[in-house]
Amino acid sequence: MKKLLFFFLSFINIAAVFSADSSLLQFKFKAGDNYRILSTVSEDVRLNGRMNHHAEIINRVAVNITKVGEDGRGWHEATFMTTENSTESFTRRSLTYGDEYESKFWRNSQGVYDIANQYFMPVVRDVPTLPETPVKIGDTWTASGHEAHDLRKTFVSDRPFIVPFTAQYEYLRDEEGKSSDNKQTKKTFQVLSAKYTLFFESPIPEDLAEVNSDFPVTTMGYSNQTIWWDNEKGQIDHYTEDFRIVLETYLGNQIDFTGTAHAEVTEFDRTGTEKVLKEVREKIDQMALENVSVTKSDKGLTISVENIQFEPDSAELMASEKDKIKKIAEIVQNFPNDLLVTGHTAKVGTEESCQKLSEERADSVANYMMDLNVRDKYHIFTQGFGAKLPIATNSNEKGRSKNRRVEITILDK
Repeated sequence: MKKLLFFFLSFINIAAVFSADSSLLQFKFKAGDNYRILSTVSEDVRLNGRMNHHAEIINRVAVNITKVGEDGRGWHEATFMTTENSTESFTRRSLTYGDEYESKFWRNSQGVYDIANQYFMPVVRDVPTLPETPVKIGDTWTASGHEAHDLRKTFVSDRPFIVPFTAQYEYLRDEEGKSSDNKQTKKTFQVLSAKYTLFFESPIPEDLAEVNSDFPVTTMGYSNQTIWWDNEKGQIDHYTEDFRIVLETYLGNQIDFTGTAHAEVTEFDRTGTEKVLKEVREKIDQMALENVSVTKSDKGLTISVENIQFEPDSAELMASEKDKIKKIAEIVQNFPNDLLVTGHTAKVGTEESCQKLSEERADSVANYMMDLNVRDKYHIFTQGFGAKLPIATNSNEKGRSKNRRVEITILDK
C-alpha cells in the first residue's frame, strides 16, 4: 500500500539563491536529465486487528526529463517498478523484477504536479512543495498534497483512489554526510522534515452495492519523513519515513499498514546508445567471449550469454561460465545503473518446468554477480521467461542452444 516513494521527482536539478542566512529553493528542470530513485519499505499488514503478513517492498523509478516549459516546469517520462517479498519468500537472495507502470506528467518549480487521472504512479504527490520565499534553519511552511492509491488488485476501481492532506514542513538543520551515489565522500545537506496526517471519508460509488464489491470509506493515518536535501546539487539525496495507514471499508473490514521506508536517488547515463553499444562490443571482442552478444533493448543495453552451461539438470553455473560472467562483470562495473538478469530456456519439458528453471538460472547468475560485489541485492533484479521468448528454432540442437540463454541488461528505465 505504501508503495511508492512520496516525492518522486523532487530529484531534479534545483536552483538555490542564497541570502545571508536563507535559501530560495526551486525545482529547475533540464531536458535530458536522467535519475533513478530506489525506495525500500518494511511493512506489517494487519486485517481486522490480526497480523496478516510482513513484506519488504522495493520501488524503483527511472526518470527522464524530456522537455522544459517556458515557465520552468518539466515534462517527466517515468517507469515505475514495484516488487514485494512477503514473509515466506525472504529466503531468496535476488529480487524479482515486478510490475511496471508508465507515467507522464508536468511538475512546476514549486513541486506541484499536473497529471492525468489515468496514471496510478507516483502514490504521494506534491511532496515536497517548496515555498516561494527563502527559508532558513527553523522556518516552517505548509502546503497541500495528496496520495493516489492503486486499488485495482484489492477493490473494484479503474482510477487512482485520491486522499488529500496538508503537509507541515520545517528546515531542521545542516548536516555533513556522504552522498547516495558515492561520487563525493563528504557533502553538506539541508535536513528538512515533512509530516502529514490523513483522515478522509470517501464517497461510496453508486454501483458498488450492485456489484457486491468492497471499497475504502475512511482512510486514516500519518507520515513522518526526514529529507536530506543536497542544496549544492539541487535535489533530494535520500530520505527516511515512518508511516501508518488504516483503511475502513464498505463491508466493515479494517486494513492496517504500518512500517518504515528509505529512499535514495542517483543519476545514471543512458546505455542504449550506438556509442555505448560499440564500446561494449569492442570489450567483448577483446575478451574473446564466445556465445556472447550485445544489443540495444527497450530497457537499456542487453548482454546475452547464449548456450550458457549449468551443471546437469540444475541451476548451478559451471566453472567455465563463472569465468565468463566474471569478465562480463568487469564491463557492467563501469556503469552505475541497476541490472536486470533474465533467464530463458529451450522448449524442452513442460511450460511450468521451463518457467521454474529459467527463474532459477537467472537467480544463479544474479547471486554470483552479488558474490563478486558487482551490485547488492537492491540494485540487481531477476526475471524468468521460460521458453516464451525464443531467438531461434527449437527444432534442432543448434537453435535450442541459442534459446538456452541468460541476458544481463544495464537498465536505462
